[in-house]
Amino acid sequence: MVKLPFHVIFGSFLCAFLLVSWPVMCQEVEDQKEFDYDAEGDRGPTHWGELKREWHGCKTGLMQSPIDLLHKRVRIVSHFTNLKIDYKPSNATLKNRGHDIMLKWSGGAGSINVNGTRYFLRQCHWHSPSEHTINGRRFALEAHLVHQSRTGKVAVIGLLYNIGRPDHFLSKLEEYLEDISDSREYDKLNVIDPSLLKMQSSLYYRYIGSLTVPPCSQNVLWTIVREIRTVAPEQVKLLRVAVHDDSDTNARPLQPLNDRKIQLRIKN
Repeated sequence: MVKLPFHVIFGSFLCAFLLVSWPVMCQEVEDQKEFDYDAEGDRGPTHWGELKREWHGCKTGLMQSPIDLLHKRVRIVSHFTNLKIDYKPSNATLKNRGHDIMLKWSGGAGSINVNGTRYFLRQCHWHSPSEHTINGRRFALEAHLVHQSRTGKVAVIGLLYNIGRPDHFLSKLEEYLEDISDSREYDKLNVIDPSLLKMQSSLYYRYIGSLTVPPCSQNVLWTIVREIRTVAPEQVKLLRVAVHDDSDTNARPLQPLNDRKIQLRIKN
């Protein structure tokens, strides 16, 4: 029997470990030069699946996001008690990723519990206009709170906003958004409390989809809060201007439902 050198064994073990543990959310592309949202361009959403082999799912995946939450497709589920939110204040950083603004917590920001699985809050980012629609209606802004379980499963909570009164959470970030508007670097913030997003609501849409940016990885558990919030037009503009990508949008077009089930869950 041939004995393999230790460094070969260790290297193989490390590769296997990374393949198993590498989170879906960490695969989100952070370089705007690799793709964009120009519907007429060669790097726009209809071409994402052709730009790289590992992005092929953007074109061929059957569980892609976002979708239209059309009421005639929705099944109402009452006595919804399987979403528990436990967010905590934690240190965070803000980054201009080129295609969006990301608020990333360093750890300890709490978690959600869905059907007995605990998903830890990792980051939040914004899309304007909204990516998901309700009965064909698009909203001014959509926030995505990205969570990850210890086994690498991803769950995203989506918040929808209409133009109106300023959003309290975004108001606390405005100074920092202005600071990073010309930079791709991280801006370290003080402690940011995600519970200020006030996630408690009695109505949620639930379905299985994907990341809405390349590589469009699937089997993402989506929860869209039915309650529509408000955001000031200046706040939406600041999120877009801070990116400096010369685009009026960073919203992926709607994707086919492909016989997936959408639930409207009523939480008692």
